[in-house]
Amino acid sequence: MLSYRHAYHAGNSADVLKHLVLMLCLEHMNAKDKPYLVVDTHAGAGMYALDAEQATKTGEFVDGIGRLWSRPDLPAPLLQYLALIRELNSGARLRRYPGSPWIAERLMRDSDHLRLCELHSTDFALLRREFKEDKRRVSVDQADGFEVLKAALPPPSRRGLVLIDPSYEIKSDYLKVATAIKDAQKRFATGTYLVWHPLLPSLDANQLPERLKKSGAEHWLHVTLSVRAPATKGHGMHGSGMFVINPPWTLEAALNECGPVLAEALALDDRAAWSLQSHEEKAKRPT
Repeated sequence: MLSYRHAYHAGNSADVLKHLVLMLCLEHMNAKDKPYLVVDTHAGAGMYALDAEQATKTGEFVDGIGRLWSRPDLPAPLLQYLALIRELNSGARLRRYPGSPWIAERLMRDSDHLRLCELHSTDFALLRREFKEDKRRVSVDQADGFEVLKAALPPPSRRGLVLIDPSYEIKSDYLKVATAIKDAQKRFATGTYLVWHPLLPSLDANQLPERLKKSGAEHWLHVTLSVRAPATKGHGMHGSGMFVINPPWTLEAALNECGPVLAEALALDDRAAWSLQSHEEKAKRPT
């Protein structure tokens, strides 16, 4: 049974990291004229009201986007990310926060295409309504994103970006993500793949990045942001990570600039931290 609703978590620290990375990758895709495909396997509702019951019940956005909202002293990539969010919010008050589908649609060109997948019936209806005016560039499917990937790749243009960010409330999602990434690379080795994952005191969560590193990728980048100490009881999330296969060459420098700032700004205790790892097979580096 599908019960996860991202409306309770919109704008939290995990969204900040995920959407910053997504923005930076899409901007790099736009540097070439050739069109590309974006596939969002777990799209959610696409747009979230931060004054709605779901968001105010948890208040997670307060310690996420809320901590950055009024800061003018941020690195350029974070100021650019904030400028995107401000397009949805007139005046000084933060009322709305976009999901990854809106960010992708906003940054894409007329020649590019966005394919959105969402299984939850309520969120699917909201997602379809959000993009009803852009049917030429955006496809919205009530479908399993893992299955859609098998048919969608490789795109005709041989340029594409895939965002995979399930809730991981279902334990099998960890294995599905690793399997989907391995299969997708066989179909479309040059695609850019973004995998969001939670930082949790659990074996499955800890093993996923290692599985992704062994998926056959020749070039990857892994950034994590912890906002608190790991839980000693239960399985509360203390941060999140983004694993990027075939990252833009500009991404590592941008994250090195933003990572320390995010760890300081979003810290909930003195154990907040960030990390960045990258790997590229030397034989594959361009001469």
